[in-house]
Amino acid sequence: MNIKPLFDRVLIEPTPAEEVTLGGIIIPDTAKEKPLKGKVVAVGEGTKDEPMVLAVGQEVLYGKFAGTELELDGTKYLMMRQGDVLAVIG
Repeated sequence: MNIKPLFDRVLIEPTPAEEVTLGGIIIPDTAKEKPLKGKVVAVGEGTKDEPMVLAVGQEVLYGKFAGTELELDGTKYLMMRQGDVLAVIG
């Protein structure tokens, strides 16, 4: 992948939603909860007021409606500002 976020933006690969079945009934993709966890795959340089504190490879938690969905090379990603990330896991 050859993408570089600008300023204080980060590119996150969401953790796939878990497959849930209820007594043999498969829940469709549209009814699944969006994952709120993912892995940082690219970061910007930050801004003069907000230095970049996230790094590639970190597992993060983010808000339910955070970011803009993108699809690159068949993989879904979220592009969001560093401030939309709630926490780093680990």
